[in-house]
Amino acid sequence: MSQGFRSFVIFAEMRTGSNLLEATLNAVRGVTCFGEAFNPYMIGWPDKDEMLGISRAEREADPLDLLAKLTDRPGHLPGFRYFHDHDPRVLEPIIQDRRCAKIILTRNPLDSYVSTRLAWETNQWKLNASETPIPARITYDGQEFRRMLSAAEGFRRHLTARLQATGQAAFHLDYDDLRDPEVMTGLLHFLGRTDLDRVEPARDQVPQNPQELARKVANFDAMQADLHDMDPFDLHRLPVFEPRRGPAVPSFVATEAGRGLLFMPVKGGPEQRIRDWLSRLGRIQGGFTQSTLRQWKRARPGHRSFSVLRHPLLRAWEAFDHLLVQGNTEQRDLLRRLHRVALPPQDGLAELSSDARVAVFADFLAFLRRNLNGQTSLPTHPVWASQTEVLSGFARLAVPDMLVREDRLPEDLAHLARAAGIANLVLDGMTAPIPDVLRDRKLAEAAQAAYLRDYVTFGFDLMP
Repeated sequence: MSQGFRSFVIFAEMRTGSNLLEATLNAVRGVTCFGEAFNPYMIGWPDKDEMLGISRAEREADPLDLLAKLTDRPGHLPGFRYFHDHDPRVLEPIIQDRRCAKIILTRNPLDSYVSTRLAWETNQWKLNASETPIPARITYDGQEFRRMLSAAEGFRRHLTARLQATGQAAFHLDYDDLRDPEVMTGLLHFLGRTDLDRVEPARDQVPQNPQELARKVANFDAMQADLHDMDPFDLHRLPVFEPRRGPAVPSFVATEAGRGLLFMPVKGGPEQRIRDWLSRLGRIQGGFTQSTLRQWKRARPGHRSFSVLRHPLLRAWEAFDHLLVQGNTEQRDLLRRLHRVALPPQDGLAELSSDARVAVFADFLAFLRRNLNGQTSLPTHPVWASQTEVLSGFARLAVPDMLVREDRLPEDLAHLARAAGIANLVLDGMTAPIPDVLRDRKLAEAAQAAYLRDYVTFGFDLMP
């Protein structure tokens, strides 16, 4: 076989035509598709209790034994169908097996949904030429359709990402391709069977419900109205070009007070105020690794964790101040020369007037928008990275129990500390005034343009 494949998998969903594709493949000598081998509710096909000498109970205990038996068949090309809700334990081994050919079968999701509902209504899942279709109509359920669509799309995105990451190509098929002899021949050639001149699609199965949707859906008008509100092209999706961030565990700080309180700081926020407050509660600990953090959590049942959200305009101002006071000379020079931020020379920073400082800050906000959209060569600094992305990085290891708002620090921290068994709280000095120079609508609009993800995700008002 020219591709070197020893097995194949058909990634599909219910009512996408996978039964027909399986029948076509099984009609080819030396090729066998073993149905839905890893469907939790059956083994291969309905009413089967074993496959290749392995029982359902044995498959449940260790599905990799069945996977090994399926794929290790010298001189033969075996495969199976895999849907998003099949045994997840075999998915990564399948993907990692480069000698397993990947076939991705899709269909218009609304057609799949209606067909699935009809099959449930009639209990007729396949139709042979000699059989009579059972007439039926379904009632469209918008929430049910959205759940089905979300699950299928989420799995497809994950599958695509894993194949890209492992450098593998898949053979893509649409439902309408399944009765095309040229496409079926191309599929078998992809699988390595170039000895076949022509592959005819299976003819022992016929379309079950070939009529238009209006005749299959009882509430067709209501379905149209519901679908009108959907956004199939993601027209309202916020484009994300910001680099992904890691969990930043070494920056976490914990206090031993009560049952334990863990602070997961977002750089550019009121970090020092929170650290000072934690140190007043009890002994603090930092410098965690992922291992020591897990140990700390396991040793403290009832602990709580939190992060603090700051209004993006205030956070950008903090990042700007950090750039002026703590940023390195090379970074400021780069911003001045290449990124149109009118920073004065090093020796003129101290003499920057209030009005000039605001003007340069406006330039900096414009730079932030380009930087967070991946339009600059300068890396995104943690101090000005979006809070959405920073928290997404945290979530790859641990999700904070509470997102505290800076403008509600006393109230939110009091509630959180009580939940962690901490009494006798002192919450003086937790709020800070907003600089008057930031009461400028143009600056607020520029901050919103730079941090639109944060405004949408966390519901920030335009002005702090």
